[in-house]
Amino acid sequence: MRVNLKTLGCRLNEAELETWAQQFQAQGHRIVPDDDEADLIVLNSCAVTQDAVRKSRHLIRRTHRENPSAKLVVSGCYASLNPDEVRQALGVDLVVSNADKARLVEIARESLDWQTMPAFSAEPGEASLFSLGRQRAFVKVQDGCRYRCTFCIVTLARGEETSRSVAEIVEEINTLHSQGIQEFVLTGVHLGGWSKDAGLRLEHLVSAILERTEIPRLRIGSLEPWELTEAFFDVMRNPRLMPHLHLPLQSGSDSVLRRMARRGKSADYAELVARARSACPDLNITTDIIVGFPGESEEEWRESLEFIEAMAFGHIHIFGYSVRAGTKAAALPGQVPGPLKKIRTQQLHQLAEKHKRQTLARFVGREFPVLWEEGRPTREDGRRWFPGYTPNYLRVETLAEPGRELCRRIESARLIAVADSGDHLIAMAY
Repeated sequence: MRVNLKTLGCRLNEAELETWAQQFQAQGHRIVPDDDEADLIVLNSCAVTQDAVRKSRHLIRRTHRENPSAKLVVSGCYASLNPDEVRQALGVDLVVSNADKARLVEIARESLDWQTMPAFSAEPGEASLFSLGRQRAFVKVQDGCRYRCTFCIVTLARGEETSRSVAEIVEEINTLHSQGIQEFVLTGVHLGGWSKDAGLRLEHLVSAILERTEIPRLRIGSLEPWELTEAFFDVMRNPRLMPHLHLPLQSGSDSVLRRMARRGKSADYAELVARARSACPDLNITTDIIVGFPGESEEEWRESLEFIEAMAFGHIHIFGYSVRAGTKAAALPGQVPGPLKKIRTQQLHQLAEKHKRQTLARFVGREFPVLWEEGRPTREDGRRWFPGYTPNYLRVETLAEPGRELCRRIESARLIAVADSGDHLIAMAY
């Protein structure tokens, strides 16, 4: 059977896609990159915002329209929160909730009544990530969240916290590394909650992976800032742990943070960031900000902008607040009008772009090992532009000579200029 896998949303969804790909291949099925050649399509949906819900609905409709003969399985947060709505969508054959995701391949086989093809019908050693055109692996180590931020619907969709064992995680990483994957990203809903109930912390997992694998690059996914400890800062000094942290802030105003039910104040966040940057001078810190949270006054917005200005983030994911039924924030008074949210979002985009350009400029003239990705189509002179990422997750591009292949390799490059667009660096690969 030819299987096509699609996803919207977070890196955790990406990690689950990879797990399903390996399971399908183990049963003899083939992963295909295009849905028009698939017999079975699996879609991992998202519901983090109302826009994500809209995109999930659109993707379901488009997928069925483009290949109406394929069986369509839908999972993910949108499917878990709205199972009846998804079941009634045109073309959907099966809905698998987040609670049953680990058994998706088994459930699909039983419910859709397909025959397992002979073993080893997939190419030996073929990494499913490569067949999907990816250069790094997202590894799910944890699911669910014990906290209840008032804006978050994902905690409802994902349920209680569960963690994978060190042995299981290490085995998956070593298997993918043997297939040529060079970089791994640990993901989870509440990543810092990994095995906390068992008396362990994330730094224990990171140390175990670095000790029991030979992977050259390990990244940490989105991590709540209050999970940073002195022991974690010590682990960060290992050169195989990439110097990039995505620490969601959500707002720079303490009164807004209280209404969000966040677990720290802006001063706590600033102190943690200072300690992290001291432990790792090349560290790139990125964040999430919600604009227009209920009740956000002009004074609170000014406080937030001033704090964000002081933090000088390398990149900001900006979300305009949208009402999510089932969350506490949906019932809060003082919903911010759409036009005002748009103005504030534009202000934040301008600040974020300035900081990103400054961050990139700080590294011009330096040399870094870069993990290169798929090159753009060949130019008339035979040269190709290859994009890639430095250890601290700065996007770079280099122009390679005819015949030179960089994709999926880690090669040194000198950063020579900030691109005119201000969103990446121009590099010279050696």
